[in-house]
Amino acid sequence: MLIIDSKDCENIDKALKKYKKKFEKAKILLQLRERQSFKKPSIKRRGEVLKAIYKQKLNAGTLDA
Repeated sequence: MLIIDSKDCENIDKALKKYKKKFEKAKILLQLRERQSFKKPSIKRRGEVLKAIYKQKLNAGTLDA
């Protein structure tokens, strides 16, 4: 649960902006999307390995991006 400390003289727009930033930093939406469907741990790990290989190729310059 996100709690925003707002002062009495603070504008509602500023409080909303603070809430949105805190919401993004907490990555709540990302967690909800991940929980929508189950992904096997082996498949998750394979995706991480493929992403790491891609990044290495990109940094080495062997991959045309």
